[in-house]
Amino acid sequence: MISWLITNTLTALLIPPGLLFIALAAGLVLQRSRPRTGRGLLVAGTTGLYLLSMPLTGTFLLQQWETKPGTAPASPSAQAIVVLGGGRYPDAPEYSGDTVSSSTLVRLRYAALLHRQTGLPLLVSGGSPDGSKINEAELMAQTLEQAFRVPVRWREGRSANTLENARLSRETLAHENIRRVYLVTHAWHMPRSLMVFEDAGFEVIPAPTAHATGETAGLTVLDFLPNITGLRDSAIFFHEAIGLVWYRLRLLAQG
Repeated sequence: MISWLITNTLTALLIPPGLLFIALAAGLVLQRSRPRTGRGLLVAGTTGLYLLSMPLTGTFLLQQWETKPGTAPASPSAQAIVVLGGGRYPDAPEYSGDTVSSSTLVRLRYAALLHRQTGLPLLVSGGSPDGSKINEAELMAQTLEQAFRVPVRWREGRSANTLENARLSRETLAHENIRRVYLVTHAWHMPRSLMVFEDAGFEVIPAPTAHATGETAGLTVLDFLPNITGLRDSAIFFHEAIGLVWYRLRLLAQG
């Protein structure tokens, strides 16, 4: 849990809005001793916060990471469907306890559809890096079985990140000689996921979901007005960029 907390704290400081707030704070501190530098940091921080909060910016950035949309083709050689967790909704009062987050639910919905189209067995992957008593894989399995009436064959509940999702899923499926899988996750998360799952020894058929839907045509004034969704999408872009570089470095160091 401590490692997870440190990693997420550092990440929060390196991506918007954390890095921008650091720039603004530094600008305020330096206004007297170094007025030009201070003003520059204030202008840069404010401008960056505005630009990265625009829905147009957030959508554009997310689309740069996305695996292109499309229905996952039927593949006679595919052996299973692997679904990656996307977080939990802790202490949900309406469910009397933890359940899956909205991001995870989007992935599970598509996985259920893919299962009905292919008949392939499902593996759900997600641990408890925050120290929760019930791992994310168990919450995912409960949702698939109770809400979607879809059986789950394997639960990988030890992973704390995408790299461990891949390695522990491979460990789980190796016992049944399963290597070729559909991989279900958000479209913007697929490049990083694909990289580590292939490195773990899988043959992956990407099955991305939740694509950014904004288009450059038909823009309105709302696309240029900052909001929390635009900032969130921009933050996801930078989070994935840092994650992709970090995982590549780790794989190179281990390889």
